[in-house]
Amino acid sequence: MIDELVRISNQASRDILEVYNSDFAVRTKTDDSPVTQADLRAHETIVRELAMLDATIPIVSEEGTFPDFSTRQQWKEYWLVDPLDGTRDFVERNGEFTVNIALIQGDRPALGIVNVPTRGCVYVGDCINSKAFVRNSTGQLSISSRTNESHELVLVESRHNASRGNDLFADHLRRKGKRVVRESAGSSLKICRVAEGSADFYLRCGPTSEWDLAAAHAVLHAAGGNLRMLSGAPLLYNQKQSLLNPSFFACGDSPDYWTAELNAALQI
Repeated sequence: MIDELVRISNQASRDILEVYNSDFAVRTKTDDSPVTQADLRAHETIVRELAMLDATIPIVSEEGTFPDFSTRQQWKEYWLVDPLDGTRDFVERNGEFTVNIALIQGDRPALGIVNVPTRGCVYVGDCINSKAFVRNSTGQLSISSRTNESHELVLVESRHNASRGNDLFADHLRRKGKRVVRESAGSSLKICRVAEGSADFYLRCGPTSEWDLAAAHAVLHAAGGNLRMLSGAPLLYNQKQSLLNPSFFACGDSPDYWTAELNAALQI
């Protein structure tokens, strides 16, 4: 199934790049977020191909419609898709946008594919077998998240949604004598950076949707990392009518340590 999902994500990436390299138009959705023809073409490709792969598995996509929670809560597994995560980055042409496909089993991601069209690489997280890797034209490389050691801490944050919480947390760590570097990234690449060990921590204060996180969450979990709510509890999927997530953080190991430090910094 992984090979098929990589193939599907590559096909959607080609659709996206065709639009990316053209003079595309941008319109605004009801929630004030941007959408382009690239989002819609990728959605159509992914939904069609996933249905051909296994027509019995339901699909929830950002650009599609989905049933009420009374129906969704009966599902044992389903696909959760963000056809183009980081549309603002796409519009800005900075290259940091992704194709995200996740298989949710129960209330957790079991498998995730994060394709980076402009880089020609795909992050894969197989949570069932605890394997995470990056695949590109030259081969496949296993990845793992960092351990909590005494190195310079890299805090990655959103280019468009950084908050006061990021400032407070960085200042708190520096007061404790930590060497801290703050870096920005787009889309689900922030979580993938924690998964591959090029960053230590990602804090998001403010709402996101479940499709924004699921695929990268799978990559992170398979790589040995953690994605938690600010309380320290795991972030779960398909638990309510709304598909909005609470604030959360992504880290490598020691989630209890990070929870304590974060709560001290934000005075939660």
